[in-house]
Amino acid sequence: MSRILITGKTGQVGHELERSLQGLGEIIALDRSQMNLADLDQVRDVIRSIKPTLIVNPAAYTAVDKAESEPELALRINGEAPGVMAEEAKKLGAAMIHYSTDYVFDGSKDGPYVETDPTCPINVYGSSKLAGEQAIQASGIAHLILRTSWVYSTHGKNFLLTMLHLAKEREELSIVSDQFGAPTWSRTIADTTAHIVVQSLVASDQQAWWQARSGLYHLTAQGRTSWFGFTEAIMAHASVHKKPRLNAIETKTYPQPAQRPTNSMLSSQLLVDTFCALPQWQEALKLCQD
Repeated sequence: MSRILITGKTGQVGHELERSLQGLGEIIALDRSQMNLADLDQVRDVIRSIKPTLIVNPAAYTAVDKAESEPELALRINGEAPGVMAEEAKKLGAAMIHYSTDYVFDGSKDGPYVETDPTCPINVYGSSKLAGEQAIQASGIAHLILRTSWVYSTHGKNFLLTMLHLAKEREELSIVSDQFGAPTWSRTIADTTAHIVVQSLVASDQQAWWQARSGLYHLTAQGRTSWFGFTEAIMAHASVHKKPRLNAIETKTYPQPAQRPTNSMLSSQLLVDTFCALPQWQEALKLCQD
């Protein structure tokens, strides 16, 4: 029987993974108090005590702006801890599924990024996540690195919940309209992960399955929009007494500590061709808000 260790169970993706992976093995889902990725010795000790056959790691330092003033902590959690997990997984003969981000790119490409495009992060968060990818790849273990973008859910802190909260307080909202990407529901990420894990479990030769498919994939909802377009769609489904007026603004009028890529589009075609289909972002958002 597989033993699946899920990190960061209270986060947006971890919360959904605990649900989606039920029935696929013994699920051991941990929060920060049980496995703090900033404490690398604890990470080693926990993995050695649990002895998982699969580590699923959605836990991360995700405060993009705050990371600019805490680069060492962001790198330890997002870069060094995944490397430690991979080292311990290798000793156990375990596999690893890890989540990364569109922020490993600088956003200057005209069109969606594919997995083989050169990375060039423009903020600390993106650099720290890229370091995590590289550490896992260097370990040589069976792994899947799944890059996603613009993650939202009904749980935790995210753009969807922030907009719904502000809609109750303000008559007018100014939203950036010149950054483009694909809003991705955390449940889409978790359910897609479950589809992939099922495929690995039913393979006649699991080791060969992992050898053939290990690597980097993009996992986002299909389609493209801006933060302004995303907000319009959120408000269209929102049960708010009086919906605020939306104003489209440019990034330069809304300065933030961390620079954001203008183009966050990721092509998920490789994942679709290898594993399973992905929903349009509008369909997923409607299901999330229903």
